[in-house]
Amino acid sequence: MGLIAALARGLDRIGDSVGRVVMWLAVLLVFLQLAVVLLRYGFSTSFIQLQESVVYTHATLFMLGIAYTMLHEGHVRVDILQAGLSPKRRALIDFAGVLLAAIPFALLVLWTSWPFVAASWRIREGAIAYGGLPFQYLLKSLIPAMAILLLLQAIAHGCRCVLTLAGHRPDHRGPAFAPARR
Repeated sequence: MGLIAALARGLDRIGDSVGRVVMWLAVLLVFLQLAVVLLRYGFSTSFIQLQESVVYTHATLFMLGIAYTMLHEGHVRVDILQAGLSPKRRALIDFAGVLLAAIPFALLVLWTSWPFVAASWRIREGAIAYGGLPFQYLLKSLIPAMAILLLLQAIAHGCRCVLTLAGHRPDHRGPAFAPARR
């Protein structure tokens, strides 16, 4: 069980570290969108690169923040069904969800997006709009990156479920390490 606990801690730290870096994109996103609005309505002008930077920032924030959200239980769940259950039963339900939904979904996204992203890199796919940011291949790379981060976090979540089911952890929810105070 020590190996499973160490794996959960390591994977949880990866998800937490990526999330703590990526969360700052929310601040950048607000300022970029503010600049777009001020330029449009204050000065009757706009820049396509600035507008596309909002799209790129938004996509990066959400695609790379999915694992962090799962780690810190920020995702949608039907708590009405689990409210009266013991921690072990909740862990069993979540473990089934990890095995039947989260891991297969992450693998499917990774498998189906890989050729699409590889083709984009091969041709160094350009801007979404004329005069826009010439990094479409980087934007598309967020898809497999999201799938990999989600897969790692799902494995960590599954490990925490196993530890709870085996009686080595009181509850499977939350990180397998003591997170820093916010």
